[in-house]
Amino acid sequence: MKKYSDLEYLKLTKWQKFLYKLKMFFVGIPRAIKNGVFAIGRFFKNLIFGIGGFFKNLCLTFVRGDWKTKVSYVIMGFGNLMRGQILRGIMFLAFEGVFIFYMITTGGYWLSKLPTLGTVGPHEEYNAVLDAYTMAYGDNSFKILLYGVLTIFFIIAFAYTWYANIKQNKTAEEILKSGKKLKSGKQDLHSMVDDQFHKTLLALPMTGILVFTVLPIVFMILVAFTNYDGAHDGYNNSLFQWVGLDNFKTMLSWSGTGGHSYAATFGEILTWTLIWAFFATFTNYFLGMFVAMMINKKGIRVKKLWRTILVMTIAIPQFISLLYVSKMFAKNGLINLFLLNAKWINQAIPFWEDPTLARVMVIVINIWIGIPYLMLIATGILMNIPQDLYESSRIDGANAWQQYRKITLPYMLFVTGPYLLTQFIGNMNNFNVIYLLTGGAPTNASASWASGSVGHTDLLITWLFKITTGAESKYYLASVIGILVFAVVAVIALIVYNVLPSIKNEEDFQ
Repeated sequence: MKKYSDLEYLKLTKWQKFLYKLKMFFVGIPRAIKNGVFAIGRFFKNLIFGIGGFFKNLCLTFVRGDWKTKVSYVIMGFGNLMRGQILRGIMFLAFEGVFIFYMITTGGYWLSKLPTLGTVGPHEEYNAVLDAYTMAYGDNSFKILLYGVLTIFFIIAFAYTWYANIKQNKTAEEILKSGKKLKSGKQDLHSMVDDQFHKTLLALPMTGILVFTVLPIVFMILVAFTNYDGAHDGYNNSLFQWVGLDNFKTMLSWSGTGGHSYAATFGEILTWTLIWAFFATFTNYFLGMFVAMMINKKGIRVKKLWRTILVMTIAIPQFISLLYVSKMFAKNGLINLFLLNAKWINQAIPFWEDPTLARVMVIVINIWIGIPYLMLIATGILMNIPQDLYESSRIDGANAWQQYRKITLPYMLFVTGPYLLTQFIGNMNNFNVIYLLTGGAPTNASASWASGSVGHTDLLITWLFKITTGAESKYYLASVIGILVFAVVAVIALIVYNVLPSIKNEEDFQ
């Protein structure tokens, strides 16, 4: 296909430009696939060479290093102690001591149990004192998985610290050979609050992220490869075991008992989730922007009053306001009662019983909740748009719509592009609005066989919640859904993030 020059492209009409971009997109797909394959190949090539270079560097450091460095390969911190860096040496040695003690006392046990997640479940044993059979508890699959993962993290931390110990020995040798002095313990402490203060500040948050964010994520992912549920809780009922990819096959399979399949149910809920996220994001965005423009318009009086009224919806907790609105629109609620008494309707409107109406209602009510946030954000941005642009456009004969399309909207999209992306992803996981308004209702008859009693307004996040509650509590299935949701969100985020004008054209509005 012929590629137009910049001048030829500018001569095209809007419709021709759109068709040209569309054609170029499809023409570029084979090239993009080819580049992707080569990029993956280069990644693995660099990875292999990087690993080879890493081990080569370790071997060369051992061969060329002095006896202090060689001993440090076994006794961490030995080289630092022998070279006078007492504080560093003690810290390395203490960490190694703690690691060895942990692995001998408990870490080794958890690792040995990790491949099976336990072998001895709850069982009855004869109690000679009571002269009766009593329940005895053996292994705990939940603890084995949790502490096993924690032990692996500890091993990774130890390996990194061991490498840092070797690297410091190599650096210390080079410094001494150059005739310079090494830092003392006092200088190290001073460095921690001076030139290395950023590392000191980040140490605690990074540890917190690893322990309270990364570790639970890894644990959740691993649960997807087990049969962990209410019947296999790992201790009281029976142990849970590894099942490999069986759960993913169940979720992604189009064949199931009675003609039903989890893949169809997942696809249906995912489609509604994306539709909900789209409307919940962009209706709030444009209507919130419109309200902000109306309030900021010259001639509007008591602007603070209008802003205060709108912000009141934020001040009231959603737990109260959404539950109240849900009751208002019930069949015997305030809205139906008013319409019936006014003789405007002959029978109650099934706001929450009709699937289509229920979906429309949650989107409309979400507008009421979301507009104030966008109004506040848009107000701040609109005040920062240079008024010279509007004055120049008026002189050129631009009307209000042209000013909005050519000045206001591009500026807003440039500034709020990343926010729109995060808001879209946040709406995909918007638990409060759906759960408090409908609880996922009305029930989806075609998917009632699936775990969690699927409803027509259920998002993936509310379905996941239902699966983990109740008697069945299929945590393994919820974990699979969580992984699939992450994959969908990651793909959307990567694609949108790379086409945002805020990222591609950072200098446009500077």
